Amino acid sequence: MSDDHTYSVAADELRQFIEQFEQLEAEKKDIAEQQKEIMSEAKARGYDTKVMKKIIALRKRDHDDIAEEEAILEMYKSALGMA
Repeated sequence: MSDDHTYSVAADELRQFIEQFEQLEAEKKDIAEQQKEIMSEAKARGYDTKVMKKIIALRKRDHDDIAEEEAILEMYKSALGMA
């Protein structure tokens, strides 16, 4: 009987983890759909969504990392006669 109880508790716990994960997956899908709608609205108003996504990615990064990358990019462009 003890083994059956342990199995029941473990199965309930496992089910709870799976259901929580599934709920988060559903929420993630909803959020992704909302993000698409925001970008669609921005595009309809004339904004360049590709550039907006780059800005969003830059805002997540450290300022010093961005500055270093931009400095290297400028150096490479200069070396290739692009600047």
